[in-house]
Amino acid sequence: MISMYVGLIGALVILFAFFMNQTHRWESDYVVYDASNLVGALLMGYYSYDLRAWPFLALNLVWAGVSLKDVYISLNKDKKKRKGHIGHKRR
Repeated sequence: MISMYVGLIGALVILFAFFMNQTHRWESDYVVYDASNLVGALLMGYYSYDLRAWPFLALNLVWAGVSLKDVYISLNKDKKKRKGHIGHKRR
């Protein structure tokens, strides 16, 4: 029963991110969008594993992997921006 709620929360998190993107409140390159997809995919992956629904587990693991890559890229991009703008011009 608990895994059903975990899966439901995961689906709602992904649908919320989709809604925010479709209503132009979040861009697809926002870290919050990618992090939401990552969390949602991991929660749905847990649910898929619990059900032994292997195709859906594979789908959610790939979804989580792509989202994790995008979160990593976004966080590193932000670090580079902050490094270069410490109050002086770079030449």
